Amino acid sequence: MKNIWLNLMALALCFCFSCAKVQKTEVVYLDEYADNQYYVAAYIWPSCHDDPLGHKMLWDEGIGEWEVIKKGNPRFEGHYQPRQPFWGYELDNDPKVVERWIDVATDHGVNVFVYDWYWYENGPYLESALNDGFLKASNNSKMQFYIMWANHDVKYNYWNVHRYKDREDILWNSKVDWENYKIIVERVIQQYFKQPNYFKINGEPVFSIFSIDKLKESFGGSLDETRKALDYFREEVQKAGFPGLHIQWNQGGGSLMSAESAQRFAENVNAMGFNSVAMYNMGGISEDYLVYGANSRAIREQMDAILDVPLFPCVSIGWDDTPRFPAKGVHDVVHYNNTPESFALLLQKAKEYADSHPEQPRLITINAWNEWVEGSYLLPDMKNGFGYLEAVKDVIINGKYDKYKKR
Repeated sequence: MKNIWLNLMALALCFCFSCAKVQKTEVVYLDEYADNQYYVAAYIWPSCHDDPLGHKMLWDEGIGEWEVIKKGNPRFEGHYQPRQPFWGYELDNDPKVVERWIDVATDHGVNVFVYDWYWYENGPYLESALNDGFLKASNNSKMQFYIMWANHDVKYNYWNVHRYKDREDILWNSKVDWENYKIIVERVIQQYFKQPNYFKINGEPVFSIFSIDKLKESFGGSLDETRKALDYFREEVQKAGFPGLHIQWNQGGGSLMSAESAQRFAENVNAMGFNSVAMYNMGGISEDYLVYGANSRAIREQMDAILDVPLFPCVSIGWDDTPRFPAKGVHDVVHYNNTPESFALLLQKAKEYADSHPEQPRLITINAWNEWVEGSYLLPDMKNGFGYLEAVKDVIINGKYDKYKKR
């Protein structure tokens, strides 16, 4: 009964927001989107290599978070743990590994990688996956990429509960001061934006930010001061020769908002000058993937109704972060109706949403390329094989379901 109620609530909210939809501010993009190309962007969690700071504080076996992923254990009958990658436990900063990733991704319709990017203890963290893996891959010109600054705090036991047990105080605080912020801005512009395959909208490099709350905290909790910081970033990007900077608010996951929260959210997006909104996972998590999908579409409808800037749809493959949390069980995992076929149909819905917004790039994000520790990945494994990649190919390249769309 609970699932039925959730579905009815989601459908009702979709109807209400569709009826009450406000007229968006017109956004005019250049002719580069006239060819109806889809930009299918998969998030990369770059934890599976031997990072110096990670080795010191978290994973001393030299294989990064594979150390934790391999210790995943079943919590209920039929629970798929530990996950078994088809190509084994490969390091994500090996350019030969990433060359295969690029080939299989582009062959199946994924043409953008979004790298999670970190700054802790006054320096970069887990950067080698991008610097030494992707940027040194001989075929990386086939694939575009952009950065999502994953500026969230980390508790001691979050990324290695086996080492830190129940210790929940903060290992790394993601708050930065102006000095570090300026270093970040310069580093990102010089090291990434100037790469020929960095993803741009209207010539503007796209930079996504995960935690807006931590960003504001870095600048005294003030919307005005945060806006000044983002405007500084824009100015530096223009000095570097770009027409501007496309700053993306990454909403993470989330759930339906109250009317008051939704209004405040939209006002904050505008006040800080964000150019678009995306999500890291599609939101509305449920044990049942079909309910998860229905919830996510209701969330998308709500956000679409209130935003004056482009919203880019996200589709998740699943959710299972039990390797990180010993206390989690059956109710914390997406495990009903979680199939490549159901994912394909949700991706088709996201594609139709993109088609219905021709004024903006047809960018669709997928959670994720390699979130093994959270049970959401496109990479082939020993259970589903290449099923999720084939689903992307069916929807994006082959247009398998396009002729059956509602008219």
